[in-house]
Amino acid sequence: MTMNEGIQPKSQNLGTQMLENRANNAYVLNTLEQLGRLPQDFDGNWLLEFLNNESSTIRFLAVKNLGKLKNDAFLVCLTQVAKNDPDTNVRREAVSAIGRMRKPDTKKILFAKLKDSDPKVVCQAIRGLLVFKGETEVDKKLSSLIEHPNEMVVQVIRKEYFSEKNNVTKQPHTESYDYLKNVVVNGDTIETMKLLQDESIHLTFTSPPYYNARDYSIYPSYKAYLEFLRDVFSEVYRITKEGRFLLLNTSPVIVPRVSRSHSSKRYPIPFDIHHYLMEIGWEFIDDIVWEKPEASVKNRIGGFQQHRKPLGYKPNPVTEYVMVYRKATEKLLDWNIHQYDKNIINDSKVGDNFESTNIWKIDPCFNKVHSAVFPAELCKRVIEYYSYKGDLIFEPFGGSGTVAKSTKSLGRYFFLTEKDEKYFSYIKEKITTDLDDKFPPRFLSVDEFKGEIK
Repeated sequence: MTMNEGIQPKSQNLGTQMLENRANNAYVLNTLEQLGRLPQDFDGNWLLEFLNNESSTIRFLAVKNLGKLKNDAFLVCLTQVAKNDPDTNVRREAVSAIGRMRKPDTKKILFAKLKDSDPKVVCQAIRGLLVFKGETEVDKKLSSLIEHPNEMVVQVIRKEYFSEKNNVTKQPHTESYDYLKNVVVNGDTIETMKLLQDESIHLTFTSPPYYNARDYSIYPSYKAYLEFLRDVFSEVYRITKEGRFLLLNTSPVIVPRVSRSHSSKRYPIPFDIHHYLMEIGWEFIDDIVWEKPEASVKNRIGGFQQHRKPLGYKPNPVTEYVMVYRKATEKLLDWNIHQYDKNIINDSKVGDNFESTNIWKIDPCFNKVHSAVFPAELCKRVIEYYSYKGDLIFEPFGGSGTVAKSTKSLGRYFFLTEKDEKYFSYIKEKITTDLDDKFPPRFLSVDEFKGEIK
């Protein structure tokens, strides 16, 4: 007998065995866990004995197996469990079992559970009531939950009752405009993005300028810096296709002290920019930590190594964050994937040597032209893991052009903006044209780019 087949003896014999061994929790637990699909004539009355067991796991499994029977004879007992059990997981499973009955008599019970203190219980009640969607009373009670304090509940209700029908876009989800493919624009990124149509790009990977820590990124205040990034990623959100990704490489930065009588200031950029991104509508997905060799970073621990005095400890910062966000959508991730044909999906599959943890150990790069360069390996992983071949990859701060070069080598298209003429010229030198390029790289001013837009 396999685990999938489960224990399938006669319910009467099984019930007798279980009741005889009710004091043996290990036996009871093991048996309840292995119960598979239950036949329609299965007598589940003996399961009621375990609804008051001291073990919440046993109570949970007893309720779960009662739910398989979808028998309204157990409705009263399950209602009491849903109302009174001290364990929220047991209550949630009882509500699920009630909902699975799909009987009109369950509506009143499920209405009451919409007020449960556990949002997951509320969501189970909603799930049970959606069977009756279209009935006036049900629709009224469920739609009113749009004001619920929990975001999970609101997300479900918005999708079911307040979803806006997206207008048909000018291009399929997998495609991008030809005038954007393999283009670098020498101009302000916000000004340039405003020229783009909604949902034009598939993936953005960028490392924004550091706050006042480099000569190319001077802002009047930290607040002004964060608001600038907010404006940038608001536009990125607009031009990103539904359900696609933004990966943002940032780290805390130190602004040096004015003199020995003053302190330096450390700004937590990744943490401060996060709430702006959430307000825009980006959904947080993952935090990836880029770990660099200690020998490659500036030494901050030297003074402490000498004096060892508490309060003076300053560790060497060997990590940066690559924060992963997804453009909000009511569609599951599979929807994005299924937009591509099988050949593209198969051709884009990631090789065997993929990174399985969120700690990526990658050596940094150094460049005489640009002081903050993406390592090619970092770009390669991001592009392979978060896009398909033929996708359009955007970098709003073109910098040294590593994103463009990596994108091109991986069978995707790039679109970059870079305001600094020195870096723009460097990218132009770095990105070469191949004989088989369907879209040879083009390097345009903003005015020239305007002329390219169709």
